Amino acid sequence: MWRLSVSIFLFSCLAVSSSSYGDSEATCSGIVPLRYRYDKISITDYGGVGDGRTVNTKAFRAAIYRIQHLKRRGGTLLYIPPGVYLTESFNLTSHMTFYLAKGAVIRAVQDTWNWPLIDPLPSYGRGRELPGGRYMSFIHGDGLRDVVITGQNGTIDGQGEVWWNMWRSRTLKYTRPNLIEFKDSKEIIISNVIFQNSPFWNIHPVYCSNVVIHHVTILAPQDSPNTDGIDPDSSYNVCIEDSYISTGDDLVAIKSGWDEYGIAYGRPSSNITIRRITGSSPFAGIAIGSETSGGIKNIVAEHITLSNMGVGVNIKTNIGRGGYIKNIKISDVYIDTAKYGIKIAGDTGDHPDENYNPNALPIVKGIHIKNVWGVNVRNAGSIQGLKGSPFTGICLSEINLHGSLNSYKTWKCSDVIGTSLKVSPWPCSELRTTGGSYSCSSTF
Repeated sequence: MWRLSVSIFLFSCLAVSSSSYGDSEATCSGIVPLRYRYDKISITDYGGVGDGRTVNTKAFRAAIYRIQHLKRRGGTLLYIPPGVYLTESFNLTSHMTFYLAKGAVIRAVQDTWNWPLIDPLPSYGRGRELPGGRYMSFIHGDGLRDVVITGQNGTIDGQGEVWWNMWRSRTLKYTRPNLIEFKDSKEIIISNVIFQNSPFWNIHPVYCSNVVIHHVTILAPQDSPNTDGIDPDSSYNVCIEDSYISTGDDLVAIKSGWDEYGIAYGRPSSNITIRRITGSSPFAGIAIGSETSGGIKNIVAEHITLSNMGVGVNIKTNIGRGGYIKNIKISDVYIDTAKYGIKIAGDTGDHPDENYNPNALPIVKGIHIKNVWGVNVRNAGSIQGLKGSPFTGICLSEINLHGSLNSYKTWKCSDVIGTSLKVSPWPCSELRTTGGSYSCSSTF
């Protein structure tokens, strides 16, 4: 029976991804084709027990070993039936679909002592939180191709509270694990799954290409530390669409390495589309940075709906970062209640060590933000460039950010050159007001 239901659901997913979006609702999800897997196995075939108590690490590793070594033509689908499957961390393999049925929950063990360690990312030079290595993500993929994580909105639960408490008490020995990480991988699809309670960042594609993340739900408490939703990192051709994210940190944050290590590695994030994201966070909705040392370019974010935010749109970097942020288009954003509507800042984020170059100043140019509407926004906006590297080509148009009667609603700007059109409240003088026609030229 499960084989039939999986076949029907995968057919419906393929139909949705290829035909339900008309011209009026664009999608980028077609950059990775959804492949049908004729070979299907179940975790129960390898001893998996979904009782919420049995540790299923051996079952997951055995099933994935079979997929990796038998190499069935067209790959293999691993089916997770309804139930709660407790497990330690494990690695995926190429040419597989990891399919969670409705009611299926994959839950991380809370034994942090035996959690595997892996090397730091070369573009970071060390763990993001602490020197040395880092804990492997709960579900991990390194050097993979053609992997799908999907299903009928089953759940991947990181049980992150034990890790959050270690961070709060400063008893961590290494950087916390992400919930899902793909490294040096391509042709990845993540869809129709609920991700919750990640120990650290939720979904982290790093050094990847051709990645589609859509129709996912990402949940973590508002006070959970550093539980970013989706963080494309030194990756290109990434599509993020039609998802709900409510976490304790940025909903979507684009990164590309950290100070001297990111500069040396030199791998940018580029050609990333973010579309139809809804969510809430005490931090940012759409964020770029603050780790931007490899460069970030050609980013489109549109049709974003945010509520109870720290910042609606936040572009952030720092001295020592080097690199660039350029050719950014953000449009059609609705914000209900936020401390800041828009922030573009050159003084955000810490440094991995004392060896960063204070003369490595980032270049920020070609930032276009259009059609933003906000209510209950305490501070309209802030654009703070760097004296040695002013932010240029900043273009704001058709922006209305309304605050409460007692809020501070004006803009703050320094070391910025740009233009504005139909911005309320009145923007800072550094953004000269254009004439009757929209004069910001596209830099894509």
